[in-house]
Formats: sequence, structure tokens, C-alpha cells
Amino acid sequence: MPSIFSPSILASSVGLAAPPYNRPMFSFIKKKLGFGVNPAPEDQVPELPATPEVSPTETPVMPPPTMPVALASAAASPTSATEPASKPSIAPTVAAAPERRSWLLKLKSGLRKTGSSIAQVFTGTQIDDALYEELEAALLMADAGVAATAHLLDDLKRRVKDAKATDPARVKDLLIESITDLLTPLEKPLIVGQHTPTVMMVTGVNGAGKTTTIGKLTRHLADANQRVLLAAADTFRAAAREQLLVWADRNRVDIVSQEGGDPAAVTFDAVQAGRSRGCDVVIADTAGRLATQVHLMDELRKIKRVIGKAMDGAPHEVLLVVDGNTGQNALAQVKAFDEALGLTGLIVTKLDGTAKGGVLAAIALWSRGRTSPVPVYFIGVGEKLEDLQTFSAREFAQALLA
Repeated sequence: MPSIFSPSILASSVGLAAPPYNRPMFSFIKKKLGFGVNPAPEDQVPELPATPEVSPTETPVMPPPTMPVALASAAASPTSATEPASKPSIAPTVAAAPERRSWLLKLKSGLRKTGSSIAQVFTGTQIDDALYEELEAALLMADAGVAATAHLLDDLKRRVKDAKATDPARVKDLLIESITDLLTPLEKPLIVGQHTPTVMMVTGVNGAGKTTTIGKLTRHLADANQRVLLAAADTFRAAAREQLLVWADRNRVDIVSQEGGDPAAVTFDAVQAGRSRGCDVVIADTAGRLATQVHLMDELRKIKRVIGKAMDGAPHEVLLVVDGNTGQNALAQVKAFDEALGLTGLIVTKLDGTAKGGVLAAIALWSRGRTSPVPVYFIGVGEKLEDLQTFSAREFAQALLA
């Protein structure tokens, strides 16, 4: 039978409150939280910063929120049993918080290998066919793909004509606008709280950073006073269960695990436990899968079906963690996992130090062919907890051509 490891029970029995962890907080009405996490390698769990002490009689001063991840409050506005709670309309903002500014510098640095070859195209003195040919080559080298490259070039030429631009520097600004418009449909906050619990199924190939990303995401949800339950459904990879146990202990959240057991059974028990305990979020860590191996993808389909049996309408989020270093292979993974599971969101990791950041343009163009785009909830550019931040199309485009 699955075991339930509950470090949070120990904390509550001795009167320990959840750590305040000085980060921007949010909720649908009263609080806002700017998530900042970045997955470390699969086999590592980085040290977390020490928890600051906060006097119970004082209210901690929080920095301004970054682009929020929305927590929808069921009590915020009454809805009928048949009508889902309305989603908050929260526009992404570039916060003045030092943490966000620091992260933007890391994003620019991380995308330098991608953007430098593109930006240098605009160092000339005239706009001609040679400029567009160089730009085409640079975009292809950045793994934007043939279709997205053609789309951006056509759109850029139209903008140049409409603006009557004569300066290559002005063309660079117009390219930023074109990339921003292409990527904007991917920009969307991750919403939790419309279901109790909100069930998330996290997938991806080996080495993408699923387990570490889950651990850091859990930390921030716990800091937002969300009760999280983890499901260690990666029962095949050595130490995956132990790694998630470490994160559960540090975050003081419960975990359902079964050494060497059936992943679908673990997720079923976790969802049932989450419902009975009144948890806000249940996150299932699934085993890494190669999208080209049919029998492995069938196992993921089974897990999704079993989650639906444990709770009608679940999973509410099917998230794919993608390694940004893989370039066009990342697009192939997105297509395969979406066909098998119906993805609801992406987390793109390890964009720092890669020359393949243009793959987001390829993903965005492919996503236009779906009924609704697959949003990129977070992108990662480093090893620290705050190095995975919410995705902003304009910030990304500006950093790419900085």
C-alpha cells in the first residue's frame, strides 16, 4: 500500500507555522505571488535560503508583485455548481522589484548566445536583401525553425514598409515587436483554486528537470498558504522518490509514495487523499518518457485516465517540462506529448547558455494551429530558486535582441 509521508503533521503538532519565506504573495483578491524557481539537474536538490524570522505582531513588507500566478478564490465571488469560477483578468507586468530586475539580467545573459547572432545583423547601414538573408540564417541557427522564420521575415518586411523605416536599428525594434506579437498567445498565468484540489500532472523526458521544478513550485505554493500534496509517481528512476521526499520535507507538505509500485495506483491514491484532506493542490511527478516509445507514452495515458477516475475533470493541468537546450527537438516533444495527453501548459528550463532560444517562436507558431494555444507558464535561466520566473513575451523578445 502507498505510504504517506507527512512532515507537515510533525510541524503542526509542535506548533510550527509554515515559513513566511519573504517573497511576493498573492491571492485572487487580497494577495499576489510572483513565482521564481528554476530546476536544477534531476539528481540534485539545491540548498534553499534560510527562512527569515517574522514577528507574529508585525506584517512583513512584501515587494511589488511580478507577473502573477493566479490563485482563484472560491469565496471571492459566488458561482453556481454548474458554472466555473471566473478567471481573474491579470495583465502581465514588468515589476520594479529587485528580484525581477536581477532575473531579467540573467535572462539577457542566458539568451546572449541566441541573440548575439541575430542582433549583429542590424549593425550595418542599409536595409536590403542581404540584411534579410543574414537575418534568415540567424533565426534558423537559433532554432526558430523554417516556418517561424518565414513568418517573422514576412511580418517584419510588412512592418518595415508600413513604418517607412530606413535605419537598421529601427528594423531591430520592429523585429522585437514582431517576436512579441508571435509569442504573446503563450503568455498566461497558471491558475489554481478553481477546483479543490487542483490536480497537476507533470511530464517530460529524462533530464528535463521535472522533479526539481515540482519541488520549487511546491515551495512557492506552500508559501502562498496553499496546502500541497505530492504524488511520487516516478517509480522507475533511481532516487526519484527519495528526491521528492527531500522536497516534501523541506516544504513541509505531504507526499504519497510507493517504492517500485504502479504509478497509476500512486496517483489515484494521492488524488483521493488530497480530496479527503481538503488539499488545495495535488502534483503528480511522472517518470521520464521518450516521446518516440509508444508503450511508455501509453503508461502516461493510463495515469491520466486513472486520475480522471479518482476525480471528475482531473487532471486540471497537464504540464510538460522542456529542456530549452534541445532546440527543435523540444518542439517535437511538445507535439508528441500534446497528441498523447492534451497539454495545458509548458515549463521551459535551461535557457541560460543556449544558442537555441528561438525554439519558442517555433512552439508559438505551431500552437496557433490548436483550438487554444499551449501557454508557457515559466521559463528558467539558472540554478537558484528564483531563477524560474513567469513568462513575458515582451521581456523575452527584448532580452533576445538586447
